[in-house]
Amino acid sequence: MKEQRDWHPILAAHEGPTGTWQMIDAQGRSYGTIEIRRVMNDTEVRYRASFRGEVIGWSTTLRLACERTHREFLRAHGPSGGPIASWGRQDRGGSLE
Repeated sequence: MKEQRDWHPILAAHEGPTGTWQMIDAQGRSYGTIEIRRVMNDTEVRYRASFRGEVIGWSTTLRLACERTHREFLRAHGPSGGPIASWGRQDRGGSLE
């Protein structure tokens, strides 16, 4: 098996209780939860991903569920929406807004 040399969000996942993983940030706080669930008459396995208590989706692998949860964690640290400033856009009169 190939050795994994790059960091991956699954490394932030700590299992406990069984079948539940907590995504832990650098300060040791939980920012997300992954839970294993059986679906389709208990024949298939899915992973329920939650970020800050809100379900963000379902995945077919633990790896993908960790990636989705971590992506939401990163997205929460950046600006959302468009810029408030005009960034130098000119109006019809030729002056900067």
